[in-house]
Parts: sequence; C-alpha cells; structure tokens
Amino acid sequence: MITEPGRVLVTGGAGFIGTQLVEQLVAAGRQVRVLDKPGVDVGHLPTDRVEAVQVDICDAPGVMKATEGCDVVLHLAANPNLWDRNPSTFEQVNHQGTRHVLEAARQHGARRTVFVSTESILAPPGLKGVITEQTVTTLEDMIGPYCRSKWLAERAAFEAADAGQPVIVVRPSIPIGSGDRSMVPLSRMMCDYVNGRIKGYMAGELNLIDVQDVAAGIWAAAERGEPGQPYLLVNENWTVQELLIYLASLLHRKPPKMRVPYGVALAYAHIEELLMRLRRSGVPMATVTGVRLTQRRFHFDGKHSVEKLQLQPMRSCRTSIVDAVKWYHQRGLIKLEQPIGEAGEVVLPPS
Repeated sequence: MITEPGRVLVTGGAGFIGTQLVEQLVAAGRQVRVLDKPGVDVGHLPTDRVEAVQVDICDAPGVMKATEGCDVVLHLAANPNLWDRNPSTFEQVNHQGTRHVLEAARQHGARRTVFVSTESILAPPGLKGVITEQTVTTLEDMIGPYCRSKWLAERAAFEAADAGQPVIVVRPSIPIGSGDRSMVPLSRMMCDYVNGRIKGYMAGELNLIDVQDVAAGIWAAAERGEPGQPYLLVNENWTVQELLIYLASLLHRKPPKMRVPYGVALAYAHIEELLMRLRRSGVPMATVTGVRLTQRRFHFDGKHSVEKLQLQPMRSCRTSIVDAVKWYHQRGLIKLEQPIGEAGEVVLPPS
C-alpha cells in the first residue's frame, strides 16, 4: 500500500475520469501534478491545490521533465474517440505517448505506474461467454485505429512490467456520470438521443460504471494492485436498447422501437465519416469502429478484480445516468421538455 505522501502525476487529469481522480486524490491529502496537453482547460480542477503542467504526451522530453519528482504515475491521457480526422493521431498519442510516459516513469524511479486501458480491446470475435481478467485478444482482433492503438499501448505496459517496472494495467468499461467535458462517444450518443437525432437502436452490449468508481479503482490499483496484472473496472451489463429505453423513461417519452440493421448502420457510418473529412469539421454521429463493435460481445464479470483491489460497493448506473443527463442540461448540451423522471428499473418491451 502507498502510505508515503509522495507526489502523484495524473496524465489527462483534466479529462472525464481524470477530474474525478484528481479530486479524490486531493481530498485524500495527496500532492498532485496534472499533465495535460496545451490548450486544455484546467480551470475546473482545484488549481489552488494542484500543480498543472501543459505538455503533449507526444513530446518525450516534455513528458520526461513533467514526471520528475513523482513517486506514482497514473496514465490516463489518450484520444478516447473512435474516429479522428487524422487516424495516425491514435498511434502517436495512445501508443507512442504511452511509451513516453512509461519510459519517463522508469527513468525517474516511480514506485507505481498505472496504465488505464479500455474495455473495447477485450472482445475477441466469436466470444460466447463473459469477459474476465483472463480474456485474451490479439492485434488481429482489433477493430479500427483507436482499438489497435490502445491494444499496442497495453502491450507496452505489460512489456515494461515484464522487464521489472512496477506497472499495473486497469481496464475500465464505459464511464458514466456528470462532468464529461470532452464528450466521449457514449455521452455524444446520449445527447443525440435526447436531442431527437436518434430514431432507432442497434443491437449491441455495453458495460457501464460510474466515473467516480473508475477513479477510485485506479487509485486502488496503485495501492493494492500487483505489477504485471490486469484488473477490470466494470459494473453493470446493459444493451444499447435498454439504455435508450431507460433514457426514454426519464424523459417521459416512448422508446425507439425500430432496430437499425447492421448493414444500414455501417453504410451510414462510412458515408458520414467521409462527409466529415470533406467538410473538415464536425464529428460523425455514427462511426465505422463504433458500428462494428456492436457485433462483439461486451458482457463482463469483474468480481476477481473487486476482490483483489478491495473495491467498495459501486454506485447504481441508473443514478449515474440521471446525473449525466442533468449535467448535459446544465451545460446546454441538451434541451429537456419537462423535468427528468424518477430513476427506475429498465423494463424491456415484450418480444
């Protein structure tokens, strides 16, 4: 367990998960340094108690300097989107950027380094059961440049651990809750639905976890995780349809009944990505990677990680969804015709 008051470096500390993590560390009395790329707003962080440095993780010398004097390195910084106008960004930021952070942590003798991976690289094609800590995938299994870059970054973390560096890997599923200033794909989908852009639904599975629980799990891994071991930070298994039905119940609406065929959705995603590139602005509502991922099974069992990391009981994701919708409304990202309804259980329509 990390008991000494050494400085903690949080890369991507101004992001969705990073903000929650920084707030928890500050509340626990930790010295925190946040590394985020130039231009990122850090004004929402407790800046009077946090040292903020603006460095792009693609800048190896800058990362090396920012890591100096840090006993613990928590690496969250990444491009979390499933699409980018310049696909090479994923390799540069997610993979090579991770290697820069790992090398800086090694050279400065960090006692613990936690690499934050993603659930999207854990579903091999043809999987019938549930995903656990023992699930294995290959680079050939990866869908799109985002997933490939995160898989390679995770490999780099395991290689560092194999070489004796105290590196731990955590694999959170999809975070949900208030405070997503960067608007990850799930937040964009929820806002698109609330704003009336989504008329149907696709088959597909999701595992949701409150963003506060992800942050707590990352620090638990730093304190109690075993180097070289992966840990799942997961909670509730949902389907896309269940999520939209639940949102509809909160908004006093009828849920979408039309299931969009996979082929239609994939063609639409290809066209929309092309249009976004030609326009040189905007983000596609549907991405090719996102649509293709709906064909994979994302059903998780993380009980082993809960036990090993001694995680506390997690928040209900229904409450987290309500928090997220209220936050989107406060930020002007969605318009609500009437107050949000009471959080209840998801009830599927009869088949």
